[in-house]
Amino acid sequence: MSVFRARRLSRNPLTVFAFAALLTVAACGRGDDSDRPPEPGDRAVAKVLDQTIWASDVKREAVAQGLVGEGEPLDVTSDLFRRVLDEVIDQKLLAREAERRGLDNSVLAQRRLKATQERILGDMLVENEVNGRINDQAVQTLYQEQLRLAKTSEEIRVRLILSRTKPEADAVIGILAQGAAFSAVAQERSVDEATRFSGGDLGYSTVDVMPQAYANALRDAPAGSTVGPFQTDGGWAVLRVEDRRKESPPTLEQARPQIVRYLTYEGVRRLLEQLRGKAKVNILLADEPASNGAEEPASAPAPSANPSSPTAPPTAQSTPQTPGAPKS
Repeated sequence: MSVFRARRLSRNPLTVFAFAALLTVAACGRGDDSDRPPEPGDRAVAKVLDQTIWASDVKREAVAQGLVGEGEPLDVTSDLFRRVLDEVIDQKLLAREAERRGLDNSVLAQRRLKATQERILGDMLVENEVNGRINDQAVQTLYQEQLRLAKTSEEIRVRLILSRTKPEADAVIGILAQGAAFSAVAQERSVDEATRFSGGDLGYSTVDVMPQAYANALRDAPAGSTVGPFQTDGGWAVLRVEDRRKESPPTLEQARPQIVRYLTYEGVRRLLEQLRGKAKVNILLADEPASNGAEEPASAPAPSANPSSPTAPPTAQSTPQTPGAPKS
C-alpha cells in the first residue's frame, strides 16, 4: 500500500497524553518556574492563583486533544485558543484544590503522577532521538519511492447498489438491464444510507484498500461494466465501474504530513526494539489464564508504532473504508 493513500491517521501514541495530568505534575514542587518562559519567545496569557499560563501550555493542550497539528500555528486571538485556555485554567484550579485537600499525597496519586512523568519523558526522548532525524532528505527519499510505486497503480471510480437479499439484488439487475440509470436505481433501492443519496457514488479508490470481496469483483472489470450481485457482510452488492485511471499522486507538500508521520512511527518502532533488546522484561502473567478463559501468550511482542510488519512496505495509514462495505 502507498503512503499517498492515507486518509485518517492516528496521532503518535507517545505524544498524545492528558494535559491535565501534565499540569498536575508541573504543579508539584516547581511553582518557582512558573514565571520563566518555557520556550523562547513564549507569551504569558493568563495567571491563575499566582501561576502563569503560557501560550505554549495552551498549544500543547490543543495538540494533545487533536485540535491542531504539532507543527501548526495557534493564534492567541482565535476562538479556539480562548476555548482551550479556559480548559487549562479550569484544570489549574482543579489541581490546586486537589493539592489543598492533600489528594496529591496519597499512594494512588503518586503512582499516577509517576506514570504521567514517564509518559512525558518518553515523549521528550522521541522528540530528541526520532523527530530530530526526520529531515527534508529523508522525506524526499520516501516521496520518490512512493511516487515510483504510484505510477504503477490504477484508481477505479465505482457506484454501489446494496441490497439486503439475493432476490432483491437480482431485481436490481433486471431493472438496470431495461436501461434504468444506475444512479437513479441506487437512490431508490440501495440500503446503503452513506451513498444512496449520491447515486451510490463511492469515488475513486485503488483495489488494495478495498474490502476483499469488492477488490475481487472489480480487479478486471472494464469501465462501463456492471458487476454483481455478490455477497458481502453488509448485504448483496451490485457495482457500476464508472472510470479507471492511473493513480494521481499528491505533490511533495501534500504528502509531507503522511510521510513525516510514517517516519516518526518507524523511528519509534526501531527505538523500542533497541530498548527491548537491551532490557530485561519479565511478563508475570505468562502461566495464568486470562479472565475471559483464553490464555495469555507466553511472552509479549515488542510494541510497534506502526501496525505493519517491520519488513512490510511503508503504509503509515489507516485504511479508508468503502461506504456500504464491510470492514476488511
